[in-house]
Amino acid sequence: MFTNFHTHTYLCKHAEGTVADYVAAAVSDSCSALGFSDHCPYPDDGIDTWPEVRMTPKQAEDYVADVRLAASNADFSLYLGFECEYDSRYKNWYAEELKGRLQADYLVLGPHWISQGNGFVYAPRIKETVLMHRYFDCVIEAIESGLFNFVAHPDLIMADGRCWTDELAACFRALIDAAVSYDLPLEINGLGLARELVVGQDGWRHPYPVDKFWQIAKEKGAKVICNADAHRPQDLVANVKKARGYAENFGFLPIENIFHKF
Repeated sequence: MFTNFHTHTYLCKHAEGTVADYVAAAVSDSCSALGFSDHCPYPDDGIDTWPEVRMTPKQAEDYVADVRLAASNADFSLYLGFECEYDSRYKNWYAEELKGRLQADYLVLGPHWISQGNGFVYAPRIKETVLMHRYFDCVIEAIESGLFNFVAHPDLIMADGRCWTDELAACFRALIDAAVSYDLPLEINGLGLARELVVGQDGWRHPYPVDKFWQIAKEKGAKVICNADAHRPQDLVANVKKARGYAENFGFLPIENIFHKF
């Protein structure tokens, strides 16, 4: 049996498969809980929130209907979610539109970018120290908002082979401290383990998860969840297994369901 709360459909424009395709894959491999977390829509307000990688507000209606229909017919737990970046300008949108009107069961914090004017800088491409600190401040603010159920790929900023520094370690420690304080799970991401290796200062490594980050998380007693971050139905089980294997190597006992309290 396995669970997964990080699943993307064709609506995010860089994934494959429908809700029904993923449900079929989950059934064939004894899934006990499946959560859909396609990239959330944002309002059409003239700000560039990367519309090329997410559904539109109108498509969100179909997404919700598809997931709810599948849930009514599934013989295991199936949940409706959205993966969201955090920007304080959209705090009401997350709460009132996604969790309110669309009645999402959960929201995932996906710290992909930091705002810069009316645009956004992808986290692994952040170069300026000031911007890096603002990025981590934003992630911590999101954790403290109470809007999210877990933090996806919290070490994504390392994905392009970024060097580990004392300053970066301090930022990660602050992020982990916030997650522990708010009892928010950090995700070991199976997709990062499935991607091509990158060259770091210590040689070849996974883009994420990054060992040094998870060593700190282990020391601080962070709660961990393992997810596939599946972008194809056939990757659902394989990516979860990769994430679970990584967690086992660090001695983590990952939570199985974000809706169960331990």
